[in-house]
Parts: sequence; C-alpha cells; structure tokens
Amino acid sequence: MLKKLYPLDQIQKYLLIDVIVIVVLIYKVSITNGALGYPGQFLLVVLYLLCFYICLWHKDWRLSAASFAGCLILMLLAVYVDKWILLFGFVFSDLLGKAKRNVDLGIGIIGIAVMHVLFGLISEGSPFAFIKMWHLPIMIVQMLVPAVIFISKKANVLQEELDTATAQLILEKERQRIARDLHDTLGQTLTMIKLKSELTKRLIEKDADKAKQELDDILNTSRFALKQVRELVSDMKFVSLEEEIDQSQKVLQTAGIAMVHKKQEKLPLLSNVAETMLALSVREAITNIVKHSKAKHCTCTQFEKNGEYCIQVMDDGSGQIREGKGNGIQSIKERIDMLQGQAEICENSQGGSMITLSVPIHVNGRRGSSD
Repeated sequence: MLKKLYPLDQIQKYLLIDVIVIVVLIYKVSITNGALGYPGQFLLVVLYLLCFYICLWHKDWRLSAASFAGCLILMLLAVYVDKWILLFGFVFSDLLGKAKRNVDLGIGIIGIAVMHVLFGLISEGSPFAFIKMWHLPIMIVQMLVPAVIFISKKANVLQEELDTATAQLILEKERQRIARDLHDTLGQTLTMIKLKSELTKRLIEKDADKAKQELDDILNTSRFALKQVRELVSDMKFVSLEEEIDQSQKVLQTAGIAMVHKKQEKLPLLSNVAETMLALSVREAITNIVKHSKAKHCTCTQFEKNGEYCIQVMDDGSGQIREGKGNGIQSIKERIDMLQGQAEICENSQGGSMITLSVPIHVNGRRGSSD
C-alpha cells in the first residue's frame, strides 16, 4: 500500500520530512482564519498536496508544471494566511532537482521566482518589493537548490557511466590478457607436442623403443600443459627466466634447431613481474622461431647495457617472424611496454631475425635469481 503512495527509493531519506512538512502546513492553515476563510484555505492545501504528489512521482514536464502551480498556491497561502508559508517552497526546490531535462528545471525555477515576485506585488504593491524584503535570500537559495541537486545528480550519472565504461575496459583488458597468456603459455607446449607427435609417427615402425620414449615425452609435456592451464586459471604465476630458457632449448632441439645460450656474469636481479614478462616474451619469440623461421641455429644472449636488462634472440632463418602477422610479436611488445622497456625486431646479419628485449633495472622489488 505504501509503495503506491510514496516512492520506495525515497522512503528512508524523505518520508519523515515530508510528513512533518505537511502536518505543519495543515496545522498553520487550521489555526489561521484568513481572508479566504477555512474552506478556501483548505482547498488551496488540497491543491498543494496534489501538486506535491505529482512532483513526487514524475520527472518530466508534469514535474515542472506541478511545481509551477504549487508555487502559485504557496504564494496565495502566504498572502492570505501567513507570509512564512513561502518557506514551503523548499519542498518544490528539492523535487525539481530530479528533473530529467534542463527545460523542466528552468520552468520550475521560474515558478519559484514568480512566487516571490507576485507575493511582493500583492502584499507590497510592487513587483520589485522582494529585493528589499526579508525573503530575498530565501528566494535565492530556493532557486539555487534545484540547480545544485540537478548538477549533482548529473555528475553522479556521469560517474556511474564512467565507472561502467572503466569496468568494461578492465574486463576487456582482462580478456585480452587471458587470451594472450593462453597463446603465449600453451603455444610453445602444444608446438612441442605437435613436433614430437610427428616424430613418433615416423619412428613407430622403424624404432619402437624410441617411439615409446617419445610418447612418454608427449605424455609428460601434456601434463605440463595442463599444469600451465591451471596456473592461468588461478592467475598468472611467476615464471623463471632461466627455466624458460632451458625449456626453450628443449623445444628448439626437438624442432631440429641448435641453440646457444650466452649469459653475462653477475647480471642484476629482476623483480618477479619483470622476470615473468621477459620469460613469457622469450617463450613467444622461441615459439615464433619454431613455427615460422625455418632456422637451423638460434642464439639467446642475456646482458646488461646502459642500466637495462637485455635479452637478444637471433636465428638464421627466413626472417618471416619480422612480419608480425599473427605471430605474437604484438604480444611481446605489449608485455615489454608494461615494463616501460623496448622490444626491437630487425634483420639478423646472418639473414634471419633478431629480437632484442630491454627493460629498465629497478632497485626495488627484486627477487633472488640464479646466475
């Protein structure tokens, strides 16, 4: 029953206040027998309540029209009953703040101004009497309140839209991250399974023992892939750069590509995030070499240069990975950009490709790493 008489979303904030305002207005009218008499006075109160009820439930043109009419009714009550009834204009000031359109807000504010101007005209004989009267500050405040509430509500709506857009952007970035992680993490492992499966197919009739060994490797690699998926689901885990390079060497060996690993002594320590990002970038680079380079040799070098931790991966292949068409090059660049570093892909002097990853060395957030 109550939800049909009063908006549920305003019960906790305004119901008690509105009840008090209505009771006070009725009481004031009931103890004052003005020029209109009790019948006329209570008729105006009923019309006021009708205007109030319309404003309570609507935010369109009906709000501005009812507010305008309500202000005229309050003006008549102020003239013929008590001038302090003009204070009840704050009720319409508050309700006008929820208007949907600027024009409805404007009409309502004009209604408040008209209420005070007509009161001065009728009671003092001049439309400008309100300028020197006691209720000038009240009129100004009553005209400002709906504008302030309106602007505040618009700001809240814009903030909600911004929060929604931000949440969608974060969600989209998270989707991209998951897709990238799946590509980078599983791409190399699945490539290794594919290569070993092709090798096993060739060996199954020639060398059964060797084929069985390869099948065992495929099984172990599959379990490793399952472990990687679980880690991605629970969030991205720390990936050791040294372990990743060792795994890459095994993948390249399976693909028939010889790898040489060079490392400068006493390299600086990396943070967990930086080491993980570099490890995943190396994984992607090695996967691209296996899939697209047709190389026979590969060199991975770790070194420090100009305050940056650098990793260089070179191959003597066809150079196709420099094209960057769906080969994960963009994924590498995105990861290194997150570390405020640089990823350069260029031609190798031996005719293949060279990927150089460099990230700033930070003092804080380091972890111990093997040398």
